[in-house]
Amino acid sequence: MPCVYLSIGSNIERYKHVTAGLDILNTCFSPLVISSVYESESVGFNGSPFLNLVVGLDTDLEIGALSALLKGIEDDNGRVRGGPKFAPRTLDIDILTFADQAGCFAGVQVPRDEILTNAFVLWPLAEVAPLDMHPVVGKNYQTLWREYDKSTQKLYPVNFNWQGRLISRCA
Repeated sequence: MPCVYLSIGSNIERYKHVTAGLDILNTCFSPLVISSVYESESVGFNGSPFLNLVVGLDTDLEIGALSALLKGIEDDNGRVRGGPKFAPRTLDIDILTFADQAGCFAGVQVPRDEILTNAFVLWPLAEVAPLDMHPVVGKNYQTLWREYDKSTQKLYPVNFNWQGRLISRCA
């Protein structure tokens, strides 16, 4: 089964929607590999801060079916579609990687470009998959994070409880 990494983000009722996203992903794909949860400023628009994390899972779904399932989870959590690309989100779940595939599959580009440009994607990915290789640039995520210009985006680990346990802690 392919190993898949997803990014999860929310800036509307953040704790509620991130928890709901983790709950349904855990129901569908348990066990999950879960990064720390980070708070970041909105990127591309003026808005409330986001909570962001990365989840790893194994699936036998094709990438198109996985994408459709994730869109359904977002919709079930009040995601509004058709607005600007950069806007507040109740729940945003993106496929970052799908095994070692590179290209566009069923309308989904993997690996996702944001891995290389956004700290709120790269830091948690480097945390859960430090030695996995980016299939295009040929460097592991730990190295990419070490080389990333951390002055470009502010990012803070936050306390986050899920299913009765602390899965993330402030630095």
